[in-house]
Amino acid sequence: MRSLLFVPGDSERKLEKAFASGADVLLIDLEDSVAPQNKAAARVAAAKYSVEHRAAAKALIYFRVNDFSSGLLDEDLRSVTAARPDGIMLPKTAGLTDVERLSARLRVAEAEHDLPDGSVRILPIISETAAGVFGASTYGRGHERLAGVTWGAEDLSAAIGARATRDEAGHYTEVFRLARSLTLLAATDAQVAAIDTVFVDFRYPEGLRRECLEAERDGFTGKMAIHPDQVPIINEAFTPSPEAVAEARAVVEAFAAAGNPGVVGIGGRMYDRPHLKRAERLLARSGQALSSD
Repeated sequence: MRSLLFVPGDSERKLEKAFASGADVLLIDLEDSVAPQNKAAARVAAAKYSVEHRAAAKALIYFRVNDFSSGLLDEDLRSVTAARPDGIMLPKTAGLTDVERLSARLRVAEAEHDLPDGSVRILPIISETAAGVFGASTYGRGHERLAGVTWGAEDLSAAIGARATRDEAGHYTEVFRLARSLTLLAATDAQVAAIDTVFVDFRYPEGLRRECLEAERDGFTGKMAIHPDQVPIINEAFTPSPEAVAEARAVVEAFAAAGNPGVVGIGGRMYDRPHLKRAERLLARSGQALSSD
């Protein structure tokens, strides 16, 4: 999952553009981008569109449902599970317990719609409340439905009363850097994908590119998008370069040829087991990118 594109569930025009965007994952939104009076119609229309156009889409289909406190989650699940989604994005997740609660409801919905048990994955947004940030450590227990973890800054800023998420230079302020870092560590602990949050200024591609490269450097494996024009930039940034793939393959092959010791030498440089693990992860990402393109 390199690029995950949000698209409002109540706009057929935007759904059409999203399905042709080249994103790895379409996040069909029933939450923030849909007005309260449109939510009932949006869940029906989005599910119907997904069913009718699924065959032409190369992307995985996820639905962002409304959170547990909204009172809308059960109706969302009833509608979207009929569309046989690949996954559900759960907003305002307070910890792994919320993933477990959603999993129990999905098990019922899967049975009702003749889907294999456990087939619908879960991608939680883990930083939109203070409780969510504090709950980051719980994801290390793992869950079979957990597809990854991601974070968001805007809802957290509203929750804590911050006037802005970034400083004058465009960098996240301390509390949002903390949320970002905890998301990365939570994903690592759970051994799932770490997905970076959106870059909201979709008319500033250089800013997006810089943020993608920084996220990939730090260990994130993908990034969410709010506009189709952002997708190619994200895909490029999170696809390992041929040079990086060649170097990683050389490391893996050197360890294998030496009988998997603790340390090997390549071209006068020493590589130890952490280098091997990093190389294996990069090759896995490269294979996933090739299968998505």
